[in-house]
Amino acid sequence: MIERFIKPANVILAGYSYLKSSISGKVTVNGMPVSISAELTNNCNLHCPECSSGSGQMQRDRGFMDIELFNMVMKGIGTYLYNVNLYFQGEPMLHPLFFSFVRNSRNTHTVVSTNGHFLSEENSEKLVKSGLSKLIISLDGIDQDTYSAYRINGSVNTVLDGIRNVADAKMRYNSPLKIEIQFLVNRLNENQIPQIRQMAARVKASLSLKSMQVINKEDIGSWLPLNGRFRRYKMKNREYIIKNSLPNRCARLWFNPVITWDGKVIPCCFDKNAEYAMGDLNHDSFREIWDGPKYRIFRKSVLSGRQMIEICRNCTSGLRGVIY
Repeated sequence: MIERFIKPANVILAGYSYLKSSISGKVTVNGMPVSISAELTNNCNLHCPECSSGSGQMQRDRGFMDIELFNMVMKGIGTYLYNVNLYFQGEPMLHPLFFSFVRNSRNTHTVVSTNGHFLSEENSEKLVKSGLSKLIISLDGIDQDTYSAYRINGSVNTVLDGIRNVADAKMRYNSPLKIEIQFLVNRLNENQIPQIRQMAARVKASLSLKSMQVINKEDIGSWLPLNGRFRRYKMKNREYIIKNSLPNRCARLWFNPVITWDGKVIPCCFDKNAEYAMGDLNHDSFREIWDGPKYRIFRKSVLSGRQMIEICRNCTSGLRGVIY
């Protein structure tokens, strides 16, 4: 009976802590995160040029999350969570035990984001029966040339077939699974938005038009779409910078941390190389890390000077007037 009140009470505590900290500039931490992202693997089958994993620029080791590590996290804080994202860097469906992770988080709203190359008829049927809440499928072009300009080594037909497989399985089993097509808008594909809208409507999927994050500054100009709604960068003093005033606050630090495949707890999804690891779940409990001195110092640094933190300089938290 008491368990039904834990999640809403935790939301209130986390929200209060964030608001109080943002207003006062002094770190207050009550409650636990409302959502987590678990990196099943940072390996990927594609070589997207502006992705830390796919481009080969990632500086940390590659690997696959131990299912027991994930189970330990869920046992410790699962009662507080409204949402679990089973992805960060890499392609989560490459994990040999992918469906075990989905199954072990089925009591929580669970989301998977995939590049769509492993959505066979068999896997699609397993997905719609798994209890997964939402499946995000990346599709950044309607033809092979446009698609593979960014999704290097990818096959647009494989992804389109996969989307149809999932949609058919969802209808066949009357599944509540939500399907979302994610379209990373860039200069090469922005003219295909109407076609993507039609395709998403045909398979009864929602469509997310997302602005593109660029990690190689010299390439920003070549990727930026002409439509300013999808540009997260602007030119200032002959240099592209993010269209974000970077206010000294960030809800991610109170609501949704990321856990890397090897057990590092990092503050958010912009820390691609886990340079700001707050702790290691192989040595400490999540609670000890969440309320520990390293996390508190980092939260304080964001409250006092977010612009000085490297991973924050490409962050969309606080960005206005841009679809992202």
